[in-house]
Amino acid sequence: MWRTALAIALGVALMADAHTILAQHHGSMMQAGGAPTLAGQDAFGAIAEIVRILDADPTTDWAKVDVERLRQHLVDMNEVVLRSIVHATPVPGGLAMEITGSVRTEQAIRAMVLPHATELDRTPSYTAKTETVPGGVRLTVIARKADDSKLVARIRGLGFAGLMTEGAHHQAHHLAMARGQALGGHAH
Repeated sequence: MWRTALAIALGVALMADAHTILAQHHGSMMQAGGAPTLAGQDAFGAIAEIVRILDADPTTDWAKVDVERLRQHLVDMNEVVLRSIVHATPVPGGLAMEITGSVRTEQAIRAMVLPHATELDRTPSYTAKTETVPGGVRLTVIARKADDSKLVARIRGLGFAGLMTEGAHHQAHHLAMARGQALGGHAH
């Protein structure tokens, strides 16, 4: 009988300790994480981030702010990345890609790829050129040093979607767009 009582007492003590440990862990998680941080959708999160930046900047001229312009650009980004059709062909020193799509996607391709080729061409690694084709754009990206087999392999490995991410201008571009600033060569 005393063994049963001891087992029950130990069990209750262990359960109490386990409950305390779990409560402390949960509390530290809430303190560390607090409220959720992800906006739930990428475009919404990108817009929310820009709005926070604009709010934090006392020099923001709200009369010029155009978040809708940024939203339209994010729609174009979505169209280009998710709905375009890409046919890539290795060429000496790089890759040629025909990027095409339906009417809405074609508009997005032209709005995004043409100015992005200019950005790629400004990099020390690539030369990039475009030409319009029915339904979209042909983008050719070549290593500036065509004998650099590692860079040529990188271009081909990145392909269209990866090359569209090249260059650290996207975030600054989004902020400038939301601020209503003119962007040379961009349709938005």
